[in-house]
Amino acid sequence: MATYVVLYKFTTEGAKNIRETIKRAGRIRQQNARVGFKIRDVFWLQGQYDMIAIVEAPSEEAMMGAMLNVVAAGNVSSMTMRAFDSMEMSRVLAQTVGLGDEDDRPARKKAAAKKR
Repeated sequence: MATYVVLYKFTTEGAKNIRETIKRAGRIRQQNARVGFKIRDVFWLQGQYDMIAIVEAPSEEAMMGAMLNVVAAGNVSSMTMRAFDSMEMSRVLAQTVGLGDEDDRPARKKAAAKKR
């Protein structure tokens, strides 16, 4: 499953009902678990954002649908970011070409020397 980091800001409506925030988060966690999500954790924050959730979703489409449901409820706005663990990042890096590879260094030095 893909992992996502979701940053939330309370809307005016969400701020008015702040005392319900823990209950709302619990309900959403239960609803999402029924359709294959795993909510790793939820934290309430100080600063620019009000909450953060670490979520594992069964697909991009499922994640998008879940976020539309959350935002449609009107209590928060959100920013969703795909997160990669070290194994996933290793697979990503294996698909890159010439980004700082040892074999690429002499060619870059030669090109830099020509520019001078």
